[in-house]
Amino acid sequence: MGRLGRGLAAMAVGAALLSCAPATPPAAAEYLVFYAAGARADALKAVRAAGGTAVATEPKLGYIVAAGRRDGFAEALGASPAIAGVSSDRPIGYASARTLDALPDAATLAGKPGDAKPGASGEPLAHRQWDMRMIGADRAHALAPGTKQVLVGVIDTGVDGDHPDIAPNFNRELSRNFVTDIPKDPRGQVVDGPCEHKGCKDPADVDDDGHGTHVASTIAAPVNGLGIAGVAPGVQIVNLRAGQDSGLFFLKPSLQALTYAADIGVDVVNMSYYVDPWMFNCADNPADNPRERQEQRAVITGMQRAIDYARSKGVTLITALGNDSLDLGHPVTDHVSPNYPRGVAAKSRKLDNSCLNVPAESKGVVSVAAVGPSGSLAGYSNYGLEQTDLAAPGGDVTDGEGMAVGGAILAAAPEDVLRRKRKIRPSGEPATSQIVRDCRGGTCAYYQYMEGTSMAAPHAAGVAAILISRFGKPGPGGLHLAPAEVERLLYATATPKGCPSSSECRGDRKHNGFYGRGIVDAFKAATVKL
Repeated sequence: MGRLGRGLAAMAVGAALLSCAPATPPAAAEYLVFYAAGARADALKAVRAAGGTAVATEPKLGYIVAAGRRDGFAEALGASPAIAGVSSDRPIGYASARTLDALPDAATLAGKPGDAKPGASGEPLAHRQWDMRMIGADRAHALAPGTKQVLVGVIDTGVDGDHPDIAPNFNRELSRNFVTDIPKDPRGQVVDGPCEHKGCKDPADVDDDGHGTHVASTIAAPVNGLGIAGVAPGVQIVNLRAGQDSGLFFLKPSLQALTYAADIGVDVVNMSYYVDPWMFNCADNPADNPRERQEQRAVITGMQRAIDYARSKGVTLITALGNDSLDLGHPVTDHVSPNYPRGVAAKSRKLDNSCLNVPAESKGVVSVAAVGPSGSLAGYSNYGLEQTDLAAPGGDVTDGEGMAVGGAILAAAPEDVLRRKRKIRPSGEPATSQIVRDCRGGTCAYYQYMEGTSMAAPHAAGVAAILISRFGKPGPGGLHLAPAEVERLLYATATPKGCPSSSECRGDRKHNGFYGRGIVDAFKAATVKL
């Protein structure tokens, strides 16, 4: 099937669940009710018995979209053995970049960690891309830039498809927005703010946050004589928007984005977000009430089913490990959950290793820790022997002498977002050292420095795209390579790095809790032979 055919099929896939869905009654809430294997009929009976109404079903992932009363519905469902988990319409994630707004404006780029002298080979801003030099992407571009037959999906806050350094590789036809803006939460607190488009539905080429645009640019900014180049500058980007303008991620859009990606033949999906309102999802924590347990079971179950479905369709899944400086293999307490709606009181919960950070600890994903310019684990990065699969440049402004914005990752930024946040002046000049402008032939584009495991994951996604471009086999609409083989090649081409002395790092040089199998290497991916 050609690209146009795939696009038409994609529209049908995206509309399938919604076409049969009447509006949820105002007095009710919307729930995702996950049923046990083969228990759909019993689950529908349980929904009715609990006083709810089935609005739609998603047999691919085994859940019912139900309308039910706001109090007691989930608890009533929980008594049925047919029910695997119940989640109300709440967020499950948050874009995992760290803000650099606390840096003093006096911070400049000259002589800062990882910064090379202007005039280095490559794109105009290549000298600021220490990350690409670290993984050999600058040398890999001429050998294996990737092919347009490979699709990389970005599940994030959106992608600015009109950005001059993204547009050449942006697949507008296949891109989708699975979220509706939420002006305020149930407590009246601002979430996304006023809606910019009819029905509070942004177009599929818009990013009102900037996080997703940065991620997409790191993966596949083209070699076009402007700004920067991504890890795989020849592949295509598909926007699979599941994040709100505010950076929050809700469960149903995440499930829809993963299912859609699988159905249209996306090769790699990048998920740079971590879980809220529960930092750790526990299936049976005594500190949680029955409704909270059902909600966390739903997140664990739903995301795992979506990941399994995507993998079964040939999608390699890359995730960010999170920015809490935690050993995910030995969690002790969670004292910040739940944190939505805003203003709700958090509680302290004792944890064990059965509690999961989703999707980083879901099965079948490649979880990526972040390193700074020196190659050391970033101070904010999560880690863990069981959890860390790979490491990649994520930035660390404290890696080196003093605090330096050049220690973060530079990638594309939407101009309208920067203007709204007053990070560029009315004249167009950057108002802070976090922002860089590059102009060529009358076209100007903006870039911003960000750090986080959110920035590390897309480096791994780009390397995966290079490997699929080189070794993928022709299939419907493009090239395809089994996720297990992509993972094997990612690990085989990574540069091993041992644990530092006097640290909490466990494992050996081949596989440890800080760096996994090593730091991703684009040049090795571009040159390795099977």
